[in-house]
Amino acid sequence: MHCSRVRTALSARLDGEALPPGLTARGLDEHLARCRDCQGWDGRARALTARLGGAVARPEDDPADVGADADADALLARLRSVSASPGTGTGTGTCTGAGTGTGAAVPDGGHAG
Repeated sequence: MHCSRVRTALSARLDGEALPPGLTARGLDEHLARCRDCQGWDGRARALTARLGGAVARPEDDPADVGADADADALLARLRSVSASPGTGTGTGTCTGAGTGTGAAVPDGGHAG
């Protein structure tokens, strides 16, 4: 199994989305158990998600809500503070993050979706 497909699936699982066709939770977990690169990627993606906390929009959120502009401003401010933090976005990982969904940056320069 290619790491890029695994990372796409890890991103989907982290976002509560269905796994891509042809991948099972068991197969994903088996790959993750033996691949240090994907373990690291998963850890960074989980850490970023935790750091963003509730600032990430959820599908059930209604963008027409009165507070939507304030929510968007808060999210942008949090994203800017994360990207400005020392040591983030400058890792030596080789993941390009292609095909991972939303395009949220992870510390190794890849993407988590």
